Formats: sequence, structure tokens, C-alpha cells
Amino acid sequence: MTEQPMTESMAFVLVPDVFTGGWVWAETAALLRQAGAAAYPVTLTGTDLEAHTDDVLRVLDALTEERIVLVGHGYGNQPATAAAHRRPERIARVVHVDAGLPRDGVAPLAAIADEQTRARLFGGEGASGTAPRSVPPPGPGEWGRLGSTDGVPAAALARLAERASPQPAATLTQPLRLAGATTPPPDTAILCTASGVSIALLEGLLGLGDPDMTALAKARAAFFELATGHWPMFSVPDQLAKVLLRAAAGQGHRLTAPTEEQPPAHLRPFVLEVAERPRERHGAVDLHLPDGPGPRPAILFVHGGPVPTDLKPTPRHWPAHLGYARYAAELGAVGAVVDHGLHRLDAYPRAAQDVADALGLLRRHPRVDPDRIALWIFSAGGLLAADWLDGPPPWLRCLALTYPVLAPLPGWPAVDGRFRPTEALARGTGTPPVVLTRAGREDAAIANTVSAFLAAARDTGAPVEVIDVPHGRHGFDTLDHTEESRDAVRRALHAVLGRLTA
Repeated sequence: MTEQPMTESMAFVLVPDVFTGGWVWAETAALLRQAGAAAYPVTLTGTDLEAHTDDVLRVLDALTEERIVLVGHGYGNQPATAAAHRRPERIARVVHVDAGLPRDGVAPLAAIADEQTRARLFGGEGASGTAPRSVPPPGPGEWGRLGSTDGVPAAALARLAERASPQPAATLTQPLRLAGATTPPPDTAILCTASGVSIALLEGLLGLGDPDMTALAKARAAFFELATGHWPMFSVPDQLAKVLLRAAAGQGHRLTAPTEEQPPAHLRPFVLEVAERPRERHGAVDLHLPDGPGPRPAILFVHGGPVPTDLKPTPRHWPAHLGYARYAAELGAVGAVVDHGLHRLDAYPRAAQDVADALGLLRRHPRVDPDRIALWIFSAGGLLAADWLDGPPPWLRCLALTYPVLAPLPGWPAVDGRFRPTEALARGTGTPPVVLTRAGREDAAIANTVSAFLAAARDTGAPVEVIDVPHGRHGFDTLDHTEESRDAVRRALHAVLGRLTA
């Protein structure tokens, strides 16, 4: 469908998230009407996903406007998308507000990260293993379980708690059915960055070959960001209305697939020029060796993720990890890189075992001093630090964290509770020296996890040295070829080596 300018015959149909109704859109709808568009908030009344889809279809079929923009917030994205596929000729665009990607044949529950909601469905009322007929809404102070409440005024949170109603369980457990549209309407996503998703993150996933991001890039889906939490209709209603109007006009950022001239971030050159070193391969671990004899201190570099299982080259071949390991070897330490199994967000236990095995291999190697080991973790691998912050072994002399994620981000599927670095630090049972490199232009949700970790460090007196890269982005060591980035890498390496040789 070609993009058209806005006209007065445009209507926005606004579909709400779980536990709420059309009332959540009141302020945004008023702003859209002030701008000359019609706005129709929907209250879903059915008892399963198909019935909710019918609720949306009834509204669509009653409208006379030439162009309809169908907007789904959170769960509302599911019946909105289903309705758009059944009336594609009526829909100019589908706008997904802080919502997961709907999948044909997959129940909406798959997109709900909140463990307590899952427990209420499958472990609470009724017979064992039987879902209740409805799910009670969050109580006061619990709405953050459904997504970040960043920016939401206290009065609006109180209104959510007061007006919320139970959600029919079948709306979450019935598989979504997308049928009827050979060419579905174009899509726009509004990302609420405090919920942990940003355009930069999606570009990164596209660079890793994520099939969903590849499909969205080919479809020319458009994206906007709002620097707020999951409830923009309460926190930034004016900004939300403006973005909806821009989305209706076909504006927005398009994902761009990597090219040879502009490779994905993880395959761009390291910020330092470092020569190759002699290398040994031991299964999933590569050792980059220093000159000279004798056991040397060693650093194990641990990548983030999730990384697709079939991705080539694997992380131990990425320029940044090669660069760090070779630089460590140049300075006299063994630089090791491990390909671990963080292929999905539920795979942290497997990845943790891979890291433990790699450390064991290092400590047994004749070129390594088994009592002088450092662990250096990047990005979302940061959750793996929890195992080494709570009562670490004496041979672990230092833990380095570079642009780390230090708590599960809002919207992530359930992550094993063992992987909570801030909680492990707060227990204060003996923390190794930590060298933390922080990107100044970090994603807000990731930066919040780092701030919470540093607050716990202050409370417990844990030995944490922070190296700031004020203008650096997540992945600055390949993205930002500046003297600031190069200096940060040098300072971090020398700080770690200083603790290994002390």
C-alpha cells in the first residue's frame, strides 16, 4: 500500500493492553481529535482472543473514514493484528505500541515475560496444571511486572489499579490466527526504550541475522522511539499522539541490512590496531599466547548474546574479542575467548556451565598461572557475573564488565533467578575487584541496571572501578573509533592486569 498524506477522513482505532479498556486512551484520543483525526478507543469484551478480534472488527466495520490506522498496545497488538489481516483493504497501517511481534499460531502468553502472570495462569487457581478462567490484575505497586512504569505519574498508576479488571485467560492461551490477507497492511512499531528495546538493539539483531528483523527490514517496517516506559498514553500522551500522526503519514526509521561497506557492529574493526598472536584452539576456547615461557596470568573474555546457533563467524572470531585477547597477550597475559551457549534468553544456565568449563581448562593449561585468573564479560553476558560475585574462588583476581547488562531487561522472557548480579553483590559475601566500563550513550534500560549495581556496590563497599566512555555507545569498541574509546580500552586492560599481578 502506498503512503498517503493525512486527510480529515482518517481514523485511529486504539486497542488497549491487558487488564485495561478503552479508557486508557482518553488523553491521546483527545489530542488526535484536536489534530483533525477521528479516534476510537476500543474496550475488549470477549472471553478469548477470537472474541477480542471480533470486538475490533465490529468497530472497523462501523467506520466510514477512508483511511484507518489500527493501533495495538501490548496485548492489544494481538487482536489488532488479527483484525488487520482480515480487513486489509480497510487498514492503512498497523501501529504496534511497545508490543512483541505477533506470530501466527502462537498464543499471546508467549510474549508475556512476567513469571507471576504465568504462575497465576498455570499454577494458581483450579486443579493442578489447569488454567483459571481469568487472571486477576496487578495490585497497587505491581504494574511494573507488565513493563516499565517509567514516567507514569502516581495518579495514573493509582487509576490503573482502581479501574483494572480481570483478563480472560483464554485471551492469552488461544493461538493467534492470521488469515485472509495476501498482502497485509504496512507496520510501524513505537518502541518505549525504558522497556529495554531500542532501534539500536534491533539493528544489532539484524546484523546478527535475526530472521524476524530481516523480515521487517525487507517489509520496510517503520520504527519510532519514545524515551519512556510501557504506558506512554499516561507518561507522554502528547508525544505519543504526535508519533501516531507521523506513523500514519508513513514516517519512521527503517532498518537497514548490513552491507560489505557497512558491516554489522560486531564485525567492524576493533578500535586498537593489535597484531596477531600465536593461538591454540581447545574445543570452544581459543588461547592467544604471550611471548616468553612460564605460567602467566590469564583473562577469559565472555561474549554477550543471545547469539543465533548458526551464526558465522562465531563470537571468538569477532574483531572486538580477538582484539581484546590479542592485546592481553601483547601485554604478557594469556588472552582466552570462549564460544558459549547463550543462544536464547533461557539458556543462561548452559552458558554459565560453558564459562565454568572454559575457566577450568584455562587453569589446567601449562602456560597459565592457575591462581591468577580474570573474567571479562560483555553486554548481556553480564548476567553470568552473578555466579562469580557471590563467594568467588581466591584464584579469581578480577572481574571486568564492559557495557554490561546486569539485570534482566523489561520485556525479556523469564530468566533463571540465579542470574542477578546486583543481588549477588548485595549479599556481600566477598566480591573480587570489579572493573566496569560504562558507555555514556547506553540504552536507558541497560544503564538503569548498571546504576542499580553501582548503588549496591556503594552500599556494600565492594571494590568497583568505573571507567567511563562519555560519548561511547553500547559496543563502542567497534562502533566509535575515537581516542576516547581507545583510551577506555587501554585503561580497562591495564586495570585488570594490575589486579592480576598485584
